[in-house]
Amino acid sequence: MILVAAHSAAVGIALAAFPEWTTAFAGFGPVRPIFFARQAGVFHLVLAAGYLLEARRGGVALLVTAKTIAAVFLAASWLAGVPGWSVPLSAAGDALMGMAAAWLARPAPRR
Repeated sequence: MILVAAHSAAVGIALAAFPEWTTAFAGFGPVRPIFFARQAGVFHLVLAAGYLLEARRGGVALLVTAKTIAAVFLAASWLAGVPGWSVPLSAAGDALMGMAAAWLARPAPRR
C-alpha cells in the first residue's frame, strides 16, 4: 500500500508542480487552463494521503475502489480514442495495483 501511495504522490507532485512538462511527457498537448492539471495533481495527493491513513487501520477499500474506477475510466477513454501513450499503461497499472492490494489484504485461510 505504501508503494501505491508513493506512486500517487509522485504523480500528484508532478502534475501540481510541473503540469506542462508532465502532460507533455504523458503524450498530451498543452493543457489549458493549467488549473485543471494542477487540480488533478492535488487530487492524487489527497488520494495518497487517504491510502496511507486507511492502511494504518488495515483497510484497502479506498485504494481498491479508486484504482478500479480509474482503470475503467482510463480503459474506456483509450478505447474511445483519447491520445497519449500513458493512457493504456495507466489503465493497466491502476488495475494491477488495485488487484494486488485486494489480494494482499484478503483474509488468511482458516485452519
